[in-house]
Amino acid sequence: MKTTRKYGRKADLALGMWVKLVRATSTFGKLTLENIKSFGLTEPQFGVLESLGHLGPLTLGQLSKKQLVSGGNITCVVDNLEKQGLVERKRTATDRRTIVAQLTPKGKRLFTTIFEKHAKHVASLAAVLSEQEQETLSRLLKKLGLALKETL
Repeated sequence: MKTTRKYGRKADLALGMWVKLVRATSTFGKLTLENIKSFGLTEPQFGVLESLGHLGPLTLGQLSKKQLVSGGNITCVVDNLEKQGLVERKRTATDRRTIVAQLTPKGKRLFTTIFEKHAKHVASLAAVLSEQEQETLSRLLKKLGLALKETL
């Protein structure tokens, strides 16, 4: 049911799309966060483990950009993961000033165990859409995100 009909066809359509996008993102986010918390991790901790697990060692600056958080926040997250023995900091051989974060063997085992479970959970949530619908939605969201990023 359309609730907004007062700003013109294009604006009403865009507002309706925005509301649906926000509601779907919020619900999807809450359900994936519950899954992440079941592993005893915060969302930022999971994000760091996921980035390092898929991409390998990264500087804190690279992690900060990947996770869309401040450098101070990423330092705190990595500190906490380091205390748990999941992540370690290493200086690079090429530039001793550069420090990268990487998974420890314990962190790699945890990543392997939980990410497969998380991926299956996300797939079960997305299963309401056909594979073709998921591909179409992914393509459209990427198009929207990239176009909006250029306006920043």
